[in-house]
Amino acid sequence: MRTTFIESLSQAASENPDLWLLCGDLGYSVLEPFAARFPDRYLNVGVAEQNMAGIAAGIALSGKTVFIYSIGNFPTLRCLEQLRNDVCYHGADVKVVAVGAGYAYGSQGYTHHALEDAGIMSMLPGIEVFVPCDPMEVRAATRLIAGSGKPSYLRLSRQGEPNLGAAVTDLRKPRILREGREIIILASGPISSRALEAAGELAGRGRDVGVVSVSCLKPLDETAIRAAVHDASLIVTLEEHILRGGLFSLVAGAFAGDVKRAPVIGIGIPEQGGKTSSAGSREALLDAAGLSVEAIVVRIERSLAKRRGGLRLTRRRAVTDRN
Repeated sequence: MRTTFIESLSQAASENPDLWLLCGDLGYSVLEPFAARFPDRYLNVGVAEQNMAGIAAGIALSGKTVFIYSIGNFPTLRCLEQLRNDVCYHGADVKVVAVGAGYAYGSQGYTHHALEDAGIMSMLPGIEVFVPCDPMEVRAATRLIAGSGKPSYLRLSRQGEPNLGAAVTDLRKPRILREGREIIILASGPISSRALEAAGELAGRGRDVGVVSVSCLKPLDETAIRAAVHDASLIVTLEEHILRGGLFSLVAGAFAGDVKRAPVIGIGIPEQGGKTSSAGSREALLDAAGLSVEAIVVRIERSLAKRRGGLRLTRRRAVTDRN
């Protein structure tokens, strides 16, 4: 994802002489191609993310498009006040790019686990939020936000992520990764690969499972989401993020007033703190958080069984009432 991002950004910068890139003293082995090609539009601000956000806002308000880049929580939570007051309040053309979504920097511990960022950034006024699932979506997102003229947040993983589906046509709309009707998994970010594995496992058990990538969290295309899950008997959201404020909250909020709809269950990372947080590989931490393929399958099967049990109870009550 990082390599795709910088390649796409360099291409955009070659077409737009007003495009800048700022970093917080990292990105080595990733950002050098941009720095070498556009040295007058690249600035390493140092370990000073709050300053970086303020500088970016100033450059943007002078008519430029500015990308800022750092690890997970650093260009988001650490400088939240500057993003809120300097960038979003003024509608400055600043693009916040966080690398290391979720547990991508798992071995670095809780300080580097980006688990709440997408939800917090979504609450800022006027900002668009993108959580691509693969390099193709990263390329589309980079090009889109480079020309949007709006504050944007782009949440990336680290490296080695495979392409998961057909070419992206409209990043603002959900992208179908696997056709299916009975169960629809709405997934956000690289965890979509586990959604596809779980769907394959469930298909082997006779289930009809579709997987949909929802990479644009804000603005969420509620109409397209409803169309994607129209025939489903169960809707599942899957994200490498806590459920509060993330994809599950957005989908559940969108469906809250619907009279008739399938039940929605959210699968994400439990809220953490203190001794519950740990360090390890991304894969190990995802498994521990209940996001292994097996755990996803079990959660879905249990939800289906519970729903069947509820329907049988409803029918028995209806028969009793008639009698």
